[in-house]
Amino acid sequence: MGQFIISFSDFLCGYPLFFWLIGGGIFLFIFSRAVSIRHFGDALKALRTENKKGDGEISSLQALFGAISATVGMGNIAGVAIAIVVGGPGTVFWMWISAILGMATKFFEGALTIMYKGRTREGEARGGPMYVIMEGLGKKYKPLAILFSCAASIGCLSMVQANQMVEAVITIAPGQWLAGGDFWLRLVLGIIITVTVAIVIIGGIRSISKVASKMVPTMVTMYFILVLAVIFMNLDKVPGVFACIFREAFSLKAGIGGLIGVALTGARRAVYVNEAGAGTAMMMHGASRSKDPVHEGFVAMLEPAIDSGLICTLTAIPIIMADCYHIDGVQGLSIAMASYDVLLPDVGKYVLMLLVLFFAFSTMFSYSYYGRVCTEFLFGAKAAKYYEWFYLIMLLVASLLTVDVAISIEDIAFALMTLPTIFVILRLSPKVIAALKDWEAEHRPSAGRNPQ
Repeated sequence: MGQFIISFSDFLCGYPLFFWLIGGGIFLFIFSRAVSIRHFGDALKALRTENKKGDGEISSLQALFGAISATVGMGNIAGVAIAIVVGGPGTVFWMWISAILGMATKFFEGALTIMYKGRTREGEARGGPMYVIMEGLGKKYKPLAILFSCAASIGCLSMVQANQMVEAVITIAPGQWLAGGDFWLRLVLGIIITVTVAIVIIGGIRSISKVASKMVPTMVTMYFILVLAVIFMNLDKVPGVFACIFREAFSLKAGIGGLIGVALTGARRAVYVNEAGAGTAMMMHGASRSKDPVHEGFVAMLEPAIDSGLICTLTAIPIIMADCYHIDGVQGLSIAMASYDVLLPDVGKYVLMLLVLFFAFSTMFSYSYYGRVCTEFLFGAKAAKYYEWFYLIMLLVASLLTVDVAISIEDIAFALMTLPTIFVILRLSPKVIAALKDWEAEHRPSAGRNPQ
């Protein structure tokens, strides 16, 4: 069964996902006239700008931190390491390209989830691809909304995060802890993780966003300082790292098939890292009190720049610098840990493990909300409470799984989530462009008069 899941994931997340996700991102980037580049400055200004308040539970800034707490997680460490192991350093370049395209996609996601907010059966305002589909396209497209909600309920179980958090502890665990096997250690760690997550998510989205708004800036800053320490201690290797990334990104040494494989690997990991096109961020921004679609789109646009741009680059530099990725098989976190052990002996892997705990927990908190919103859409608020229990149980189960199966399950779910999400974004993209033109006409009159 595990091999079947891995094989199906390899197929679905290969060319089908590449052309659907990246193709959609390219179209949206061109259709918006490179919104992620033209309005990057406006996106930064949007963080400091208040806008009219509507239905919602959190601010745009809290929505941003909540979405980043989900995307800046294990994918930024284990996911990047896996990409480099499988496709080489060249995959990092394609993750950068995916980030630029992802910023355009996230702009449309943030705008649409405000334009087409829906309501639960209990009358509470909610956002997300399923509500955008129902409100923007009509009830005849409800099967797509159900497909997204079902896939997201599985994809947001945080299985990789729990698995890799346990793996991090086992990697540095004293030998006597592992005497007779690691099953009991995994079980104990799984219980600790489950209880910790339960304490936060019981408070709902307000509790999650409050924790995320404090956690995200702290962990990003700490990670930045750690990588800076590595860079300053190995300045002579930095030029070689970036030269290697660009050289292998376009290397034809392995033939055209090898080049395409590198691009596919980068794109596949990019969807898991920044989630552009997956629709998860639409649920978080759908909880925002903002009434301005363009403003929310600008805020959402910053997420791929932070996770796939900044954080993934910070992860890639030490891994490539330490040259520890030439192995067989799928390994993620252990490669990152080994790299820091080489570059910062005695302390590097311990500091990284501490950050891994922050990263993984931050993702688990937000993912629980995503799954709850999907279950709420499918079965109502009462059923959503049971999803939280299911979510917590799966964290415990995931701690006992092998990493390749856990990754494949989430890859399949995320690939299925992109199908309805990209479809509805493409169908309703003219509405977003019209709103963007109105915004430009108001804030930049000369830009607003320019024809598309």
